[in-house]
Order: sequence, then structure tokens, then C-alpha cells
Amino acid sequence: MNILQTEDTICAIATAQGGAIGTIRVSGPEAITLTDRIFKPVSGKPLAERAPYTLTFGHILTPEGEIIDEVLVSLFRAPHSYTGQDSTEISCHGSSYILQQVMQLLIRQGCRAAGPGEYTQRAFLNGKMDLSQAEAVADLIASTSAATHRMAMNQMRGGFSRELAVLRDKLLHLTSLMELELDFSDHEELEFADRSELEDIARQIEQVIHHLVDTFSVGNALKNGVPVAIVGETNAGKSTLLNALLNEERAIVSDIHGTTRDVIEDTMNLGGITFRFIDTAGIRETTDTIESLGIERSFQKLDQADIVLWVIDATCAEEQYRQLADKILPRCKNKHLVIVFNKADLLSSADMDTAASKDAQFDRLKAALPDLPEDACVLSLSAKQKEGLSQLQKQLVDFAALPDLSQNDVVVSNIRHYEALSRALEAIHRVQDGLAMQLSGDLVSQDLRECLYHLGEIVGGTIETDEVLGNIFKHFCIGK
Repeated sequence: MNILQTEDTICAIATAQGGAIGTIRVSGPEAITLTDRIFKPVSGKPLAERAPYTLTFGHILTPEGEIIDEVLVSLFRAPHSYTGQDSTEISCHGSSYILQQVMQLLIRQGCRAAGPGEYTQRAFLNGKMDLSQAEAVADLIASTSAATHRMAMNQMRGGFSRELAVLRDKLLHLTSLMELELDFSDHEELEFADRSELEDIARQIEQVIHHLVDTFSVGNALKNGVPVAIVGETNAGKSTLLNALLNEERAIVSDIHGTTRDVIEDTMNLGGITFRFIDTAGIRETTDTIESLGIERSFQKLDQADIVLWVIDATCAEEQYRQLADKILPRCKNKHLVIVFNKADLLSSADMDTAASKDAQFDRLKAALPDLPEDACVLSLSAKQKEGLSQLQKQLVDFAALPDLSQNDVVVSNIRHYEALSRALEAIHRVQDGLAMQLSGDLVSQDLRECLYHLGEIVGGTIETDEVLGNIFKHFCIGK
């Protein structure tokens, strides 16, 4: 499908399967005409003669006059529709047979089945929304928590776009001053702005872009889940802990060492925050090629995590800690580290049933660990018996410490936006350096234009190729 092909009329089922009601969306120059060919109102005029924003009750008919279903048809006229084109929405009963029959009738009359995201793509191409707002539609559909819903709603309503518009105005003002300086460089008596004023404007721009870039860590955590890597030696109980946290048998548990050879990921919601747990291959010396690759991936996931759960078998805690400390601790700088003494139920003690003796045993375990980081959190639990999990869950929520967002908070959660903002930040840093070093205006102007270009990438002002647009919209669901 040509991403810029908007002159044909498209149709798609826009509702999930299995509901009582199903909706088919039709959009394009002939949307109303083609719908009229298969739809007969119970009374009154055909759709083509009706006012927009009206509902019409009637029947979908085959060419032979057989009734397929009783339906309601919503009517929208360009440019006042979601896509900016003439559009209809046919509300049928939710039978998959009925919906497919209506789709086939529309296609026979000249409609084309829509591709993923094609309705939102047309809304973008027809100026109904910019590219960042279009991408927010997909985020809104995929939202799974109040925070992700607020982020998507703010972006779809143009909160992010307005922030970028302010930045763009400041950049254009700065660019104009630089261009004027270039145009009249031979008139030494004219001065449009001194360098201190230009530096001040550049500093304001840099602060805003820097703030937006910094919000990505929060936005990404809210959207995709706070990454939590579960690491440790083989048979320390990592997979058992993952299963206990998720309350399902997600990972294979076995007494055989090296069972987990690849990373296993799953998410759960704790305290309104989504966590992405990553069970990794046990870390040990091995000659097995496949297991070695799994261990290498374990370290990669550890590096990417915000929180690290280092699971240690409590029955041999000191030994396991010493074997892996030099491999794990250096990688945990600037991360939240939780050392989990697992299999606490197997610790031998004459009076382990008393709380005091359990606390004493736990203190002895902690004291046996050399060079324990001061900021590390140490917990004792039994993943197999599901004892002590609530304390771990509370600690995870405390470490996540994600802010409560309102619909007015601008937070970057899209990797494409983050990369464009990062390149814009690099460009504005070069502008600041150029101004500080008294570089010529033409060199500084080039970096300003580059900064403007990267900001334009986000809202679509500089996006023209079919390939780039196709890559963005192909991830949408059919019917949106």
C-alpha cells in the first residue's frame, strides 16, 4: 500500500471480536455513496441527502435484496471527521459473520480494506493532527494504567505539540537574529542583538529540551514497565521467585543447574506501577556454548535494568556472594540493588519458629557479606513457600518512585521522540559552544537549522518519505 494514497475509499472493522455490537468504518471521497449502495433507511432520504452528525436506522441489503442486518449509520462530512474525509460508521450486531458480510458488500461496491493505522494516517496527512498526536492514538489504545492513559491523552490533545511550538518559536527568533546579523554583516554600525542576548535565548532553549529528554526515563518506565533484572547463581531460586511474584508458572523450575538458558520477561502491576521482570540465566563458569550465551544476555539485561534483584541461596549465602560480587556489584552503580536471601525456610536453627531467632539469623547472614554496598537493600524470603514477598513488593514500589502525573504533564515516552530530542539537544549545545567561542554567524545558524529540523521530525514537519511514515503507522491496529 502506498502510504500517501488517500483518494480511494477504505473500510475496516473497528471493534474487537466477540462484542454485542460491531462497527465498520468507511472513509474516503465515495464513503457516503458506497455506503448508500448497500444501506436502505427505514424511512426518509438516502445518506447522501442527509445532514452530517446524524444517525440513520435501516437495513444492510445484498444486491438481491436479502437483509443482512438492522444497523445504525453515523454520517460525517469532510473536513469535519476523524480522517478529514467523508466518513460513515456502520453499527451492526457483533456477529463475525455479519461483519464479514458487510465488509464484502462494501468491497464489491469499490471500497478497499484498510491497512493498519490507515485512518489515523489519513488524519495526519489531512492536517487533523500532527505526527506526535497520531502516535499518541496508538499509545492511548495500548494504555494499561492511569499514568499511561494520562500521558497518551495529554499528547493526543496537543500538550507535547504546544511545548514544541514554543521551542520552535524561540529557535526561529534566534535564527532570525543570526540571519539578520549575516545579511548586514558589512554594516558595522548596525547591531540587532548582542551575543549575551543570543546566549540567553540559547540557554532557555537548551533547558527546555534537556528537561524533555530527562523525562524519557520516567515515560519509558510508565509505558513499558520498570525493568527489574533477577540475577544470581544457578539454582538460587530466580525462576521460582519470578513465578511467585507473577503468581503463575511462567518459568521452568528444576533442581538441574542451568535450566534457564535465555531471558524470560513478564510484567505485573504493583501499587499502580507496571514492573517488567526479567528472569536471567544463572551466572556460573560453564563450557556449554548455549548456556554461555544466556549468561552473556544476563549481564546485558542487568545493565539495562533500573532495579536489580540479586537472588542468593541463603543456605550458602557467603559463598555465592563472594563468587559473584566482583561481577555484579560494579554493574549496579546508579541502580537500585536488592539482595534477596532466598530459601530462608531451609535455614537450620533450633528455634527458627520464633521471630527473634529469624531476625538473628538474618543479621548473621548480612554480617557475613564483605563489602556490602551501603545503599543495597537486603531481604530474606522463601519464594517456594511464598513467604516474605509482600516486603519485596513494597520495596520495589518504593524504589520505582514514579511521580503522579496529571493530564497537563508533558512526558516523553516514545523512543523516536527521545532520539530526535537528543539530536536537537546536541545541536543546541553546539550553538551554545559556537556563541561562546564567537564563531561566525553562518556556522552557528547551521546548527540552529539542524536543531529545528530534529524538532520538526517529531511533529512531522519534515517527514515526507513513504518509508518513514509507513514504519510509524504499520504498528497501529486495523480500523484505527
